[in-house]
Formats: sequence, C-alpha cells, structure tokens
Amino acid sequence: MRAPISRRAVLAGAGGLVVGFMLTPAIAAEPEPAAAPVVADDIAADQTDSPPHDAWLRIGADGRATLFTGKVELGHGLLTALAQIAAEELDLPVDHVTVISGDTERVPNEGATTGSRSIETTGAALRSAGATLRAILIDRAAERLDVPADRLTVRDGVVTAPDGRSLDYAALASDGDLRSTAPRRADAPAVRPKPPAERRIVGTAVPRRDLPAKVTGAARFVQDIAPNGLLYGRVVRPPRYGAVLDTVDTDAVKDLPGIVVLVRDGSFLGVLAEREEQAVRARTALRRATVWSGGTTLPAPDRLWEHLRTAPAETHVIDQRGGDVAAAPAGAVALTASYRKPYVAHAAIAPPAAVAVFDDGFLTVWTASQDVFALREALGAALHMPASDIRCIHAETGGSFGQDGADDAALDAALLARAVPGRPVRLQWERDETFAWSPFGPAMMVDLAGHVGRDGRIATWSHTVWSNTHAMRPGDAEEPNLLAAWQLDGTAEAAPPRTAPATAGGGAERNAVPPYDLPRRRIVEHRVLDMPLRVSALRSLGAFANVFASESFMDELARAAGADPLAFRLAHLSDVHARAVLEAAARRAGWPGRRGGNRPGLGIGFARYRDDGAHVAAVAEVAVDRRSGAVRVARVVIAVDAGTIVNPDGAAAQIEGGVIQATSWTLREAVRFDATGITSRSFADYPILTMPDVPSVNVVLTDRPEAPSRGVGEAALGPTAAAIANAVAAVTGARIRELPLTPARVLAALAASPSQTTPEKRRRG
Repeated sequence: MRAPISRRAVLAGAGGLVVGFMLTPAIAAEPEPAAAPVVADDIAADQTDSPPHDAWLRIGADGRATLFTGKVELGHGLLTALAQIAAEELDLPVDHVTVISGDTERVPNEGATTGSRSIETTGAALRSAGATLRAILIDRAAERLDVPADRLTVRDGVVTAPDGRSLDYAALASDGDLRSTAPRRADAPAVRPKPPAERRIVGTAVPRRDLPAKVTGAARFVQDIAPNGLLYGRVVRPPRYGAVLDTVDTDAVKDLPGIVVLVRDGSFLGVLAEREEQAVRARTALRRATVWSGGTTLPAPDRLWEHLRTAPAETHVIDQRGGDVAAAPAGAVALTASYRKPYVAHAAIAPPAAVAVFDDGFLTVWTASQDVFALREALGAALHMPASDIRCIHAETGGSFGQDGADDAALDAALLARAVPGRPVRLQWERDETFAWSPFGPAMMVDLAGHVGRDGRIATWSHTVWSNTHAMRPGDAEEPNLLAAWQLDGTAEAAPPRTAPATAGGGAERNAVPPYDLPRRRIVEHRVLDMPLRVSALRSLGAFANVFASESFMDELARAAGADPLAFRLAHLSDVHARAVLEAAARRAGWPGRRGGNRPGLGIGFARYRDDGAHVAAVAEVAVDRRSGAVRVARVVIAVDAGTIVNPDGAAAQIEGGVIQATSWTLREAVRFDATGITSRSFADYPILTMPDVPSVNVVLTDRPEAPSRGVGEAALGPTAAAIANAVAAVTGARIRELPLTPARVLAALAASPSQTTPEKRRRG
C-alpha cells in the first residue's frame, strides 16, 4: 500500500528551502486574479469560510527549484508557461525549474484545469510565491554577507554583493529545513513580483518542454503506460441510454485465449485479458452474448429544437437594464432571429483510457482527467471507499477539451483492477463507445431581438438561450457522475442535471451578455432539465453558441442600419481594448474585402471571453461554391489582447488550435442520433475538418505586460464561428442561422433567399 505523501513529508526533505502560498477561495473559484502583493505569513488572514488550497515552491540542495501544481498539461503548454513564471520571479534559468503536476499525493488541489483560468489564477499565485521565496533567499544572503538586502543583486540563482562576493541558492538553502516566512522588517514594503521592465523570461518564446518527446514519438500518454504484469481491459456498453443488462452468456468467452476474469456488477460488464487483442476479441464476443432490456427514447432529431423550447427548464434573468426591451422607439427597425448549434462531440484522436492498480486496499489510477482531485472524490463515492485511499496521477492523452470519457475510463479501470488485486490494469475504450458514450457539448438555441433607431444605433437588445447545463463534471455534486456508477446497481440511471444558478457557472450563460454599449438589454437563460443526450463541458461551453448568435445578429443589425459591420461594432464599443483588437484584425485582414459571386469575402466576429477574459476579434475570409454549396475558409486573421503574454509562441498556438477547432464545428460537426440512440459511431459518421481544409491562421498578439494575464485556450472559438458565418452571408447574401454550415444548408439558403440576409421577422416600429 502506498501511503499518501503528507505536507509534513514535503517539508522534511533534505537540504531544501520551501515556501508555501495559498490560493484564496475566491481565486480557486476562478474570478479575477489577485493583483495585490502577497506576504507569506499574512496570506491566509481573511480565509475563514473555506480551507485554502496550498501550493509549493522548493529550492533543493542543488539550487534548482521544484514547482508543485494541481494544474495539468493538456497539450496547451501550460506547464512550460508556469515554469517561466516561477523562473522569472526566482531569477533562475527556466531549465532549472522542475514541474510536478496532477498527482493527488504530491501537489495542491487547485481545481480543474479548465476555463482558460490556469495562467490567470495559478500564474498570479506563482508570481507572488516566487517573489516571496526570492526575498527569503536575499534576506538570508544579506545576513551571511553582512550587506543590506537592497544592495544585493540576483541572476541565475546567484546572489551577489557590490564587492563581488556571492552565494548561490544551493548554499542559501543548505541551512536546514523550514517553512520560512517572508521578510518581516518593520520598514520593509510588502513583497511584490517583478515589474514588467525587469522581466527577462516572461514574454519570451521559451520552447515547450513537452514537445520534443511528442515529435519524436517518445511521449508517454496514458494509453502507453505499461507497468510490469499489465492486464488489458475492455467494457461492454449497453446498446442505448438507460438499457439494463438482463443476461450474459459467459460461455461465449470462457474458451477464448488469455481471458483472466469476467467482471459483472449490475449492468456493468467488463473483461480482462493477458493481451490487448484478446481483450478486444472478448468484447466483441460478449456484445453478441448479452441481452439488454429497456432504454431511453430520444427525441426525433427534427424535433430537437421544439424539445429544447418546451421541455421543463429553470429560467434565470442573467442581466437586465434600461427598461422594456420590447418597446419600440419611434421610427426604429425591429429584427428577430433564432440561431441553433447542435450537439458536438469531443471527437478526440485517442480514445479514453486509464491504468489502475489495487494494492492492499489502496487504489492508484493514472488518468487523463482535468481534475484529479474531483475524480478522486468521485471514485471514492462510486467504490464506497475513502478518498484518502485513492491516488490519482495525471497522464496526457491525445485530445481533451473538456469532460470527455477520461474520468469514466478511470472508474472502469478501477472496477476491473479491483477484481485482480496487485496487478495493474489498462482499460481503453473503443472508437464506437467513445462517440456513443462520452459526454457531448449541449445543443443550444438562441433567440435574439432588437431595435435599430433612426440614428443608426441599437436601441434595444434581447437575448434568450435554451440549453442543458454544461457543468456535469465528476465531483461537482454528491453523486459520482461517472458512467459506470450509473450501472453498478443495474438501474443505468444517469446523474440529474446541475441546478446551480447561472451565476455559478452552468456554462450556457457564458458570453450571453453582449460586450457592447446598449441602453436597454435583457438576457435570459432557460436551463433545460431534460437531458436526452449525455452532456457536459466542451471547450468554451456556452460561449461558442452565444457569440456565434450575438455576433451574427450584430451583422444583421448593421445591415438594417445600412452600416459597415466593423464601423457598427466600433460605434457601440467604449472598451478601448475591444476597439483595439477589432481594428488590428481588420487592418491585418484588409477589411472590408471583396464580396459577391465566388470571390472571397470577409466576415468579422468579436468577444471578450467569459466577459472578463481575453479580448478576441476574428476576420474570416471565405469562398463559397454556389453550385455545390461548399464553404472554404481560406484565412482567419485573429487579434488577441490577453494582458501579459507569458509565452508568445504558446499563446499563438492556442489561438491557432481554437480557430481550427471552431472552423470544424462551424462547417462540419454535428452528432447524429435517432430515437434509439447515438448513430455517430466513427469519424465516417462524424466528419471533422481535414488537413487540406485547415485555413491559414494569422495571429496578432497584443502584449500588455502591466496587465494581469488572461487565458487564451478557449477565447478564439466564438469569434471565429461568427466571422465565418458573417463572411458566408457577406459573399452570398444568404444568412444561415443553424450550424454547421453544410453544403446542403448553403444551397437551401441560396435557393430560399438568394439576396436577403434577414428572412426572419423585420418591421419598422
């Protein structure tokens, strides 16, 4: 049995100096990052409502630093950026910072790596912690060199006095183990991170530390973990949601080679074998040898939008100001429109997998979960064992972007490993179950209405969104909310939808409030309680649909006002950073571009992600083949203001990835289903963007080193979708309000309205 590593054990390591810092409950809940300086022994003074989340920096006997973080690498370069921040504040070379992440026995619980918040929150805390630890080391050097601290300089882990004498961090950390506090001289100011002018590492393109192994094939993803004695597992899923396992003919597998054990618990059915191909063969045989009954009937796809609009829902007014939005000013033009976004799959290249081993009652799981601590709690609930007897260790996978099947695979692996104590088990999903059983990004419908006054300005704005919750991650409530947990008692009953108010982050309301200066507006969310398809968080959550809808509507309002779409947006924006990114993207793209026929046209989209994150403006250049209806996105220019840019290459890569994924969602992706279940079971049934169709992406980064960092991982998706849809409307004269923009929809729109961009209700008040 592996005993958990305690905080005391971390502090008791030989020859090192450790500084602890804490993320306040407010930061852990992901609001604005703290801008105030942090003093180590005052940091928890106001934490009375909930326990803090500790995080640690350590200087070892070799003078190098180790950073422990609960955040994990998802292919977005986060750990490289965090190492840069720590190295900057400690005045160490970045390759002298080792990062240990995502291990529930070794790192602090900083919540999920989600929401484009990690640089904002953990990064901000690391700046303060690094500055504090650097101050401790300088104070210690001042004592030993008998020189005032403010006369010492630090570079690359060496503290130097004016006369040339010096001490390196290894020597300064050798005095013994202690949890030191920041300097407490009566006349000393609070410890502050470096001002922008003194930074040498933050803001530079440090090479990603995870990429060399990935490029050379040496990377060890969760699917590659193979401890000695490994067994290979597969699970047999029900044929549809809600089905219950009645019988299984075990004779179907008893004579197959390599079979170790068949595991059944209620409607959960799995098999373990000595070799992977043997486990795959056994799964195939078991699927033919099982009898299931019951199951959920899904709404007909052509009635999905009616279902969303009429199903039971919790209604929340997200924002209301300025009076009655239905009252039309004299002479105003009124417009209404409804926009739709389908269910979208994660469609990860690598199917979910996990490795688990039970050893003397202690469970260790290697998992691609984005929140190892929440998963640990969920596993404990599902397995009826203390979470303290579970260790979750993060391992990367080939695709994440929200709650995919990674957490579910962890419970599958644990259930199988429980049947073979002491032997490790690697459980992997097959492609068909990955599509059919991973959570989807919810379908969403957005109704917009507004008035444009005689002065050409927006007089009223109404935004109403229908969607399931996007917040169904394990650990968010008392129920485990893991796929196999619903099946262990044979009922196959899914977890209920989250009922938290919209302000708690259900996701459907994300970016529903427009960023523009509007005298009257009303924003309403209908959180639909009936979830016919399994849903949860997918990259950008509700922001993708809300921005697609609101920015498409902005173009429609601009046309009603007879205004250029860019000028119309600028006329309604007082936010200087919003104006700057719009102007930068338009300038780089050569706005307004050419329109008509088959020539390329330009469309624009803008949002400030989550209303408090990065400002992003996108200009898409598209060409439309009027004979086939095919849309090709040739180029996307995207301007971003994310405050302090820690790693320009990393930020640009995240934006590029978001543009490509948004292009795929906008043009190709939609989950197919019928009354009996999911029919999208492979990439043949669920087409995604292929390499020949990837647009050229031109990223314009605005670095504001005086401002807090803002995450960029999800910020590009909504503006990109809107820019593409607006470009299609600009070049064809046909407005399409339902995603994806398939050739069939383009042809139908052209046939129905070859020159009209607003076929919905339009009148002059």
